[in-house]
Amino acid sequence: MFFINNQNTVNMEKTWRWFGPNDKITLDMLRQIGVEGIVTALHHIPNGEVWSLEEINKMKQLIESYGMRWSVVESLPVSESIKYGGPDRDELIERYKESLANLGRAGVKSVCYNFMPVLDWARTDLDYPNGDGTSNLYFNMGEFAYFDIYILGREGAEKDYDEDTLKRVAELRATMTPEGEQRLIENIIVKTQGFVSGNISENDKNPVEKFRDLLKLYDGIDATQLRENMAYFLKAIMPVCEEWGINMCVHPDDPPRPILGLPRIVTCDADIKAFLDAVPNPHNGLTFCAGSLSASPDNDVVELARKYADRTHFAHLRICKTLPGGDFKESTHLDPRLIEVVRIFQEKNPDVPMRVDHAELMLGDGDKGYNAGYSFHGRMRALAQIEGVMAALRASK
Repeated sequence: MFFINNQNTVNMEKTWRWFGPNDKITLDMLRQIGVEGIVTALHHIPNGEVWSLEEINKMKQLIESYGMRWSVVESLPVSESIKYGGPDRDELIERYKESLANLGRAGVKSVCYNFMPVLDWARTDLDYPNGDGTSNLYFNMGEFAYFDIYILGREGAEKDYDEDTLKRVAELRATMTPEGEQRLIENIIVKTQGFVSGNISENDKNPVEKFRDLLKLYDGIDATQLRENMAYFLKAIMPVCEEWGINMCVHPDDPPRPILGLPRIVTCDADIKAFLDAVPNPHNGLTFCAGSLSASPDNDVVELARKYADRTHFAHLRICKTLPGGDFKESTHLDPRLIEVVRIFQEKNPDVPMRVDHAELMLGDGDKGYNAGYSFHGRMRALAQIEGVMAALRASK
């Protein structure tokens, strides 16, 4: 769906990720700040279960009662067994197809998902201070390696890190406290996962042990096998997508590199090309997350946007600043790279829904209990900035 201003210029649809009726950010608040479309999911339905038409319509009608539309599903989770190729994957895929058909019947046509094993997006610090009093999400490679080696205790983990990172780990070990270790556990595998129907919830009594068990499911699964499993899944669901006009848009891996001994297969140009070529159906597409892709210094997000704009069905507009030693942090939504990405989509794929993402905590956001990375004031400012960018780009034509 797209929107047209008074100058007959097509705009990207302004959407917002909303976590359902329990979200402290209400639909009425979103309507007031100019949100046009909602990005959400049926978070109360367990992974692997069918989304009924009744439940889908209930959510759709609630959103429409506030004058907005359900633009994108984020996400209809892909069960771990589908990812690693478990004995029940065909049964789970059939349930997934049934959910897709029900979404199609309800007129909800875009589904953002990921194929990341076990762990969704990962950060070590959820409240990294900026000089202006705001804070951002941050990924500290030394702290992440410490978690992997000394908290998770993964066998052979040291081999996955370079000498400089291991020196940082040694320095951390000399000063680490039980409270510091608990903070890493919370930030890496609890607070960034459970609120998006992840494998770990805040109610788990021993999340580290549960996480170790999940990692074991991928013993012997390398990148080649994971790619084959992704292609198997996509080929199975494409007939349903064609029948109901549903676009599947995979989210890039975050961070875009192998982690914790797990393969990652949507990290760069070659990976994107591989999954698109494996299933060359137009309904098989990309969620262009400039933030995830820019977390690797090897990725040129502007060139990737230019190359894959026509296979993008959804855009996440944020950007990361890479730092020495493999660290990165969320950066300003006015980063010149992100402005150029917006220009590309305005020109090449202007009807793509977009949402701002992972904005700062600011103006009291920190004590509101919002989900990690999903502040209200910070995202509201980011949305206004991107709206201003779009207006400036229109005016420059």
